[in-house]
Amino acid sequence: MPIIPPPTPAPSPPPDQALFTPFQPSPDHAAHPHISAFRTLSPAARRQHLHALIQECTPSELLFLSTTIAPLLKRDFLRALPPEVSLHILSFIDEPRSLARAARVSRYWNELLKDDYLWKTMCVRHGFSRDADAVAAYRREHGLSLSSLTRGHPHPHSRSGSRTTATITSSLDFDNDDIGAPYQHSVGLQPHAGVDDFPYRKFFVYEHLRTTNWLTKGRLLRVHRAPLHPPFPHDPTPAAGGQPQVHNPAIPTSIAVDSSWVVVGLANSRIHIFSAKTGVLSRTLVGHESGVWAVSLISEGGERAMDIPLGDNIGDPHTAGAPSDAMLPPILRHAVGLDDRGDAWPSMHAPGPSASDPFKDGGANELPPYGKPSYPGGASDGWGQPNALVVSGGCDKELRVWDVKSGYCIYTLRGHTSTIRCLKVLHGRPVAVSGSRDRTLRVWDIQRGRLLRVLEGHTQSVRCLDACGRRVVSGSYDCTCRVWDVETGECLHVLTGHFHQIYTVAFDGVRIASGGLDTTVRVWDAESGACVALLQGHTALVCQLQLTSTMLATGGSDGRVITFSLHGGAAFAVVQRLAAHDSSVSGLQLDDRFLVTSGNDGRVRLYEFEPPTAVARAPGAEGAVGPSGLVGAAGVGGGEAQCRFVRDLCEPGESVWKVAYTRETCAIFCKKAGKMVVELWSFKPE
Repeated sequence: MPIIPPPTPAPSPPPDQALFTPFQPSPDHAAHPHISAFRTLSPAARRQHLHALIQECTPSELLFLSTTIAPLLKRDFLRALPPEVSLHILSFIDEPRSLARAARVSRYWNELLKDDYLWKTMCVRHGFSRDADAVAAYRREHGLSLSSLTRGHPHPHSRSGSRTTATITSSLDFDNDDIGAPYQHSVGLQPHAGVDDFPYRKFFVYEHLRTTNWLTKGRLLRVHRAPLHPPFPHDPTPAAGGQPQVHNPAIPTSIAVDSSWVVVGLANSRIHIFSAKTGVLSRTLVGHESGVWAVSLISEGGERAMDIPLGDNIGDPHTAGAPSDAMLPPILRHAVGLDDRGDAWPSMHAPGPSASDPFKDGGANELPPYGKPSYPGGASDGWGQPNALVVSGGCDKELRVWDVKSGYCIYTLRGHTSTIRCLKVLHGRPVAVSGSRDRTLRVWDIQRGRLLRVLEGHTQSVRCLDACGRRVVSGSYDCTCRVWDVETGECLHVLTGHFHQIYTVAFDGVRIASGGLDTTVRVWDAESGACVALLQGHTALVCQLQLTSTMLATGGSDGRVITFSLHGGAAFAVVQRLAAHDSSVSGLQLDDRFLVTSGNDGRVRLYEFEPPTAVARAPGAEGAVGPSGLVGAAGVGGGEAQCRFVRDLCEPGESVWKVAYTRETCAIFCKKAGKMVVELWSFKPE
C-alpha cells in the first residue's frame, strides 16, 4: 500500500514588529482623517478622546505608549536657557549639598555648576570670605602665587551690577596640578580679560570641611605629659646671696602659634617648640637662667618692606647699640636673612595692601592706617628670612633670639634691668619691642642684634603691650597707657583714666582697649587719645581683651566673657554676657566664626557666632562685604553677633593655663592629674 506522507505544517507567522520597533509615521500621516479630526477638537474634547482611546488599548500597546511618551516629557530647562540666566537661577541655592547633587544630573549641569561665580557667592554666604588670612594661607599651601592674583569681575546679575568671571576648575580634588587652571567649558561662557584665577570651588570645599571639623571633633595630634616639678640634679652651689637654688615649676607663662609651630615659654626657664602639623616636640631651647615670661614667634618667609639706610633708624646715639652680627656663623646669618641683605634695615612704614584676598572689592579688608595689627596667637609675619625665629624674655632680664630650625641662640640682648614682662615683634620687620618691670620699653633690631632705642615715661612696671604697624601701645601698673611711634621713639599720647593697675591692652590701629584691676574696660581713640567709652560689667580683674573690626571681647577673673558691639548707633553696647567659667578666664581668642575660652576651672569651651544675616545671603552678596571685610553692613548679624556654645574642646582638667589657635591647629596647656599636659588638635581636612 502506498504510504501517504503527513502534511507539512505551515510556517510560523512572523513576530509583530510593531511591538519591537518604534513607530515610524508615514509622510502623509498628518493627512489621516482621524488626525485631522483630532486637531479640530477643543482641549477638553481632545482629553476625552485620548482617555477613551487609552481604555481600548491592550497592555502591549500601553507599554508602547509609555516608552514613546517618557522621552518626550524629559526637558532640560537649564539647557533651554542662556547660560547667564541659568547661573542666575542657580545662585539662589543656599545649601552647598544641593549644588553638589545637581552636578550629578547631567554632564551639562556638571559643567555649568563648575562656574566659580556660584562658589564665590557660596563662600560669601557661608562667611568663608571674611578672613583674608585664610585666603592667603590657602594660596600659599596649595602653591598659588599671591602676586599672580588679579581682581576679577563680579557677576552681571549681582546686586552691585558688575561683571563676573567664567573661570572654573576641573575637579574637587585638592591637588596642585589643576588648582587655578582656567579653561572654557561647553556652556558657552567666555572668560574676560584679567580673570581671577582663585579656585573658589575648592576653597569652599576645604573651608567647609575645616569648619565641620571644628564643630564636631578634630583630630588629636599628640598629647605630651610632663611633671610640674621635674627632678633636677643636686646643685650644691648656692645662688646669689647664699640662698639655695629654687627650681620653678614647669608652668606655661606665654604661648605663640602659627601654621607651622607652637612655642611655649615655661616658668622653669625652658622653651618648648612643637610642630603644629604633627604635634611632635621638635626643640627644647635652653639658655635662660630664670623663668620665661614672654615669647614671640616669627614665621619664616614673608614680604620684605622697603629698605632704607640704617642711619635713618638708629635713633639716639646714646641709647642705640652697635650691631652684634659680625661674629655670627654663616648658618645663623642665613637664618636671620643677613646673607643677601647688606647694610640695610627694613623701613617701618606700612606696606601697601596685599593682593592676597580675591574677595576684596572696593576697599574691603584694607589695613589700618599704621599697618597690620598683631595676631592674637602671638606670632608675626617674617621679613623674608628663610627660617622661623623665636624671641623670648624673662626674669634674667635678657632678650634672646633663637633659630627654630637649629635650636641655636642667635643673639643675647642685654639692657633691661628687671624682668621682661611683655614682648611684641612687628609684622614684616626685624623689630622687637619689649616691656619690663624696670618701667621702660626697649626697641631692638633682632636681625643685627642691637638696641635701637629706649622708650621712657612709665613710672611703674610695664605689664602689657600691643602693636599695629609702627605704633605700639603699652599698659602699666602706673594706671596709664602710652601710645608710641616706634620709628621715632616719640610718646604720642598718655591715656589716663584707670584707677588701678592695667593688665591687658588691645590695639587694632583705630581703637585701643585697656582693662585692669578696677574691673572696667576703657576704649580710646588711637588718633586723638581721647577716651570714647567706659565699659562695665565685670566684677573682678579684667585680664583678657581682643578687638575685631566690629566687636570687643573681654574676659575677667570672675569667669565672665562679655562681648561689646563697635558698630554704628549700637557702639559699645553689650551684645552678650557669657558665664563661661566657674573661675578666672585664663585664655580668650576669637575670629569671625569662633570664640574659644579657657579657665582655671579646667575647661576649654568653643562658641560659634551666628551665621551671616539675610542681607548677606542675597544673590551677589559679595557687594555686601563692608570695609571691615565682614559680611553684612555690620559684620555678623548687623553688629549684634550672638554666639552659642558648641562643645568642650578637650576633657576637663584641674586648670587650663594657656590656649591659642590658628585656622587649623589648637594648642591647649592644662593641668591634669598633677602634671602639665599639652594637647595639640588639628582641624585640617584630611
